[in-house]
Amino acid sequence: MHFLKFKKIILKLNHFELPGKKSFLELAPPERVKQIKDGFIPNNSVKAAVTLLFYGDYKNQTRLALILRNKYDGVHSNQVAFPGGKKEPGDLDLKETAVRETVEELGLLKKNIVIQKELTEIYIPPSNCTVKPYLCFYEKHPKFKPSSDEVAFIYNPLLEDLLDLNITKSQILIEDQTKIVPSFKIENKIVWGATAMIINEFVSLFKEVINS
Repeated sequence: MHFLKFKKIILKLNHFELPGKKSFLELAPPERVKQIKDGFIPNNSVKAAVTLLFYGDYKNQTRLALILRNKYDGVHSNQVAFPGGKKEPGDLDLKETAVRETVEELGLLKKNIVIQKELTEIYIPPSNCTVKPYLCFYEKHPKFKPSSDEVAFIYNPLLEDLLDLNITKSQILIEDQTKIVPSFKIENKIVWGATAMIINEFVSLFKEVINS
């Protein structure tokens, strides 16, 4: 889809209710279902923010920027994720957190990132984080300079590929235990957990808009 057409469609999103819990449950790992249904979020959870950063490539086709996190000693090691991270004391709000982290991780210019809409916040038990996703545009052709400390690879799926995603079951290894979880396959990489749930909310909402 041409990026200009995509931007016009996105302007209509504010007239539609976020799917939230319904879309999350379709991709939730089994152990997360009850927490999502109950809507329970601990008072001591850490605030964080991510961006769904869409941009036009050199053919003006709409793409989304996803990152593969580096391998490290942590619960989100070597996972596909959105650019983003935890709120720092100097951040005025979570919007600033989302933009700052995206700039740091992707090496982009802050002035070209335009936040368009907030999506539904999601709690991630393994890291005790409550994450606010922001749907954003990048107003120029991005010249990615990923942080070598945090980013192993950048994926750039087309919007059409996101809209055609099918939910599958995948085996993943978590803390030396094999688990079967709902997932997407994006560029032959398994995408699951909060990232998949957030993608599913966006896809559900976008399809509702274009089919209305």
